[in-house]
Amino acid sequence: MADTEHYDLVVIGAGPGGYVAAIRAAQLGMRVLCVEREPALGGTCLRIGCIPSKALLDSSERFWQTRTHLAAHGVCVGEVSLDLPAMMRRKDQVVQGLTSGVAGLFKKNRITRRHGTARIAAPGRVTIEGPDSGTVGAARILIATGSVPAALPGFELDGTRLVGSEEALAFDAVPARLLVIGAGAVGLELGSVWARLGCEVRVVEVADRIVPGMDGDLTRALQRALEKQGLSFRLSTAARKAVVKEATVEVTIEADGAAVTETFDRVLVAVGRRPVTAGLGLEALGVALDPKGHIRVDERFETSVPGIHAVGDVIGGPMLAHKAEEEGIACVERIAGQAGHVNYEAIPNVVYTWPELASVGKTEQECRAQGLGITIGTSLFAANGRARAMGERDGLVKVVADDRSDRILGLHILGPHASELIAEAVLAIEFGASAEDIARTSHAHPTLAEAVREAALAVAKRSIHS
Repeated sequence: MADTEHYDLVVIGAGPGGYVAAIRAAQLGMRVLCVEREPALGGTCLRIGCIPSKALLDSSERFWQTRTHLAAHGVCVGEVSLDLPAMMRRKDQVVQGLTSGVAGLFKKNRITRRHGTARIAAPGRVTIEGPDSGTVGAARILIATGSVPAALPGFELDGTRLVGSEEALAFDAVPARLLVIGAGAVGLELGSVWARLGCEVRVVEVADRIVPGMDGDLTRALQRALEKQGLSFRLSTAARKAVVKEATVEVTIEADGAAVTETFDRVLVAVGRRPVTAGLGLEALGVALDPKGHIRVDERFETSVPGIHAVGDVIGGPMLAHKAEEEGIACVERIAGQAGHVNYEAIPNVVYTWPELASVGKTEQECRAQGLGITIGTSLFAANGRARAMGERDGLVKVVADDRSDRILGLHILGPHASELIAEAVLAIEFGASAEDIARTSHAHPTLAEAVREAALAVAKRSIHS
């Protein structure tokens, strides 16, 4: 690579924030280079996170449903067996197809890709070490390096017995007993996968409830649903240390000052993530970080050093792929002089268990803590015709509305396909809709989405079916 090569924008990282920003910048007429240290594009989400986990969730759900639910529908099958290698191959094929798709989008949009590790040598200058080493100039630099799993003291991952999420997506056999440390989305989703495949799964969480950042009523209902599926939970409990034996792990667990030691085949540490900023040269450049190591940015996603921008997990906020995408698009649009924006109140959050848990906006607990006047409307899926026809009775929809204006402040769904149903709520919050707006909107019958309308009707105490 020639030292004189110059780009309008150099993007560091080809995850959701980075590759989407690169594509949008190219659409806006910029000459774009994207540097990625991994051979495949797509970042953690596509390669070892969101996509492979959803592939395994889908496959394991089919296996579990076949074993436990088909007979109720009058579908009789013989003995059901698991071909785990085939399941893993399918997961890998899904990932490979999508990473190849990102490469195709780069080619279509004439984005240059370089394989290597990038370092910002100076404002407007990036050095690359690796297969495509060299130095390039850039009018603007965008950092989109994402995050990695956070460490837990007393638990040194070995990739075999003590693992993170990446290894838990690729076990070569179903563990007999799995301990999941952390009851967030990652822990619950991967715990669900292995529980469906026959593993005894114990989840330990230091907080007093699972998925602590989401609505309390719905997370308690989700816990009950997961317990019916075989997962067990120990809340307000800390995992203190682990000792790896030949084929097992002894884990010390503490609650209320009392410690016990339990034995597991494998332990998954899923206690959150931390931003990837090391090695970028930020300290030497004077790029400001917050106390948690996130890069500080302004409303234009520009750091304390002019011409250097950052989006996604490295700048804090919810570590979600779609949040990073929105920030990447807004960032390059503002660089181009357009009015890009991100409405953080309208960023959905989803836990892809079964039933699924999806949320957007404020929870009831947040509103009450902030002293906001609210009105609540709920609707149970047990009262929804389509849900009953599917045999999916668990879950509910909760609408949180301002008690004066009726504007929707938050909408939360626990139930079948909640990840799809939440889109209506996101659009409603984006456009400042009221509960009455949803209540007055015709929803096809019979559909799961009618439960959203029923909850909106319930805000004004005129629900029809519950």
